[in-house]
Amino acid sequence: MIGRMVVAALVALGLASAASAQEELKIGGIGSLSGGGTAWGLALQRGVELAIDDVNKAGGLKIGGKVYRPRLIMVDDQYSATGGRTAAQRLISVDNVKFIIGPIGSPSVLAVVPIVNQAKALLLSDGFAVSILKNEFNSAYNYRVMNSNVEFGPAMIKWLHQKRPDLKKVALIAPNDAVGQAVVPTLVEAYKANGFEVWTEFYERGTKEFTPLLTRMLAQNIDLFDLNSNAPGEAGLLLKQAREVGYKNMIWQVGGPSVDEIIAIGGPLAEGFISYDVFDFNEPHAKAFVSAYHARWSGIINAQAPGWYNGAKILFKAMETAGTLDVEKVRGALKTIEGYDPGIFGPVAWGGKSDYGVEHQLLANFWITEVKNGKANALTVITPEKN
Repeated sequence: MIGRMVVAALVALGLASAASAQEELKIGGIGSLSGGGTAWGLALQRGVELAIDDVNKAGGLKIGGKVYRPRLIMVDDQYSATGGRTAAQRLISVDNVKFIIGPIGSPSVLAVVPIVNQAKALLLSDGFAVSILKNEFNSAYNYRVMNSNVEFGPAMIKWLHQKRPDLKKVALIAPNDAVGQAVVPTLVEAYKANGFEVWTEFYERGTKEFTPLLTRMLAQNIDLFDLNSNAPGEAGLLLKQAREVGYKNMIWQVGGPSVDEIIAIGGPLAEGFISYDVFDFNEPHAKAFVSAYHARWSGIINAQAPGWYNGAKILFKAMETAGTLDVEKVRGALKTIEGYDPGIFGPVAWGGKSDYGVEHQLLANFWITEVKNGKANALTVITPEKN
């Protein structure tokens, strides 16, 4: 008995020594944990935390002869430029973070990009604005790990035109901020290229009552209502209120993604809704992710969570490949790991040279999903072309 106790004590001591030998690696996270974009912020936080769980279960990150245990420091940007700027400054100046994942929305990302490039901290973000990658810094220290509407918008609109040539006039209702300014011109161009007539309107961010805008939309004889890149809460309200004021034609979203959240808000009114989606939870490789997620959290899994999990895994692989936490070498390693498969979206591929001047755009498969019987069902999967 005493011998067993001694062995157990030695094992515990060994585990404690191994744990103490590991160094902490701070990973900054910026996302919306309040307001209309909360679902996306939680998706970012939880996706990164699941990637960290994988690393720590495997014994940590092995980098240059040392072992590191990543720890996420998450900051709420309130889905705003001011919030993004404050979050980045805090992470870099106060927490001494060199690697940041997020933000999601264009206003916040555009505020963060100058800060990370000037501080030479590495950023893996989302956001649809072209200037997130095409900027005065030549995006030296920032990459985008989600498709933007430049990658998926024209492909989706072309697909719809082929499937539904009877649709002639589309409405876009978007926020009157950097998101709307970035998204609407790209979509208008793509719709017109496919023969659509386009009607657009804008609203102030945070609006809850859309009936006056939607009533004006009804007077335009619209065949197709595109929720574009509205945040989950606002997109859900737009769909619900459009149906309530009598709009009966097709509603879809070239952006998002927030299909399950829209189902939760719209209920039966969401039936037939079609959307851009970044993940198909029904595919075989999704089961492990879903299981790991629900082991920690209940409720809806926002489709962006797997994308942020994927982005974090790519960052960790680049660190191990570089063999150092030197930012210059890690950002160089991001390009050398093309072909590495994090296990959820397929092999890493970078593109964007022709659109942004730099190949800092991660190209990932995306899905077009339809709500049937209250559930999301994938209609097709599309692979963006390298450009």
